[in-house]
Amino acid sequence: MKLEGRTAIVTGASKGIGRAVAIELAKQGANVGINYYSGADGAAEVAREIEALGRKAILLQGDVSDQSFVEGMVQRVVDECGSLEHYVSNAVYSDRERMIDANMDGFRRTVDVSMWGAFYGVRAAAQQMVKQGKGGAITVVSSPHAVLAIPTAMAYNMSKAAIDHMARTAAIELAEHRVRVNIVHPGWIDTPGERKFFSEEQIEVGGQKLPWGRMGTPEEIGKAIVWTLSDDADYMTGSTLTIDGGVSLPWWSNRDSGEM
Repeated sequence: MKLEGRTAIVTGASKGIGRAVAIELAKQGANVGINYYSGADGAAEVAREIEALGRKAILLQGDVSDQSFVEGMVQRVVDECGSLEHYVSNAVYSDRERMIDANMDGFRRTVDVSMWGAFYGVRAAAQQMVKQGKGGAITVVSSPHAVLAIPTAMAYNMSKAAIDHMARTAAIELAEHRVRVNIVHPGWIDTPGERKFFSEEQIEVGGQKLPWGRMGTPEEIGKAIVWTLSDDADYMTGSTLTIDGGVSLPWWSNRDSGEM
């Protein structure tokens, strides 16, 4: 087990990619702080699975766009587990509307959670890791939206582009402290969150139109993220790992709109 005896926090961990990351962390030996905003039943189920693996699970209900909450969340995990070695910024919010018609409450909420929430977490985790003086690893879950101008997703696109640059800047600032910061770009992944935007039929048909012929799974992303946190990736910092089944390749002009 690559992360035996270590402690991690995963935000947005009650379902989808966050859930898969939290469980994979436990499989690799880590205790896990499970942050969630809603979906208490899902978070509790993740905790039970982690505990069944013999690891400690800490439920951390709260809003990552609240800086005080995020800082308190990190401190609570350190108080209960003694240290923090890994942090995964995964929590997001997104609405889909064209910019000229967008409800600004939803637009701001997207930026608050997806950009500011990521920053608050990376900052608080890095502060703790620097204080400990033993290094650490942070992974920011971003998206191909950071580089692809997907229509109806301006706030999300903006936020993902911002956190990519945030993570790279953090990587160079934290290198002297041996704290690694990397980015993962999942493509179109079969998660509950996609049901907010697409019907089951759209998901099934759209997945078949992707270059790889299917959507990705949360477990595939979870394993990759845990690898970026492990010592196997010790020479990797400020890098972006793209796991998207070819979505970012230049096939885009031939696709039907609305798959992502």
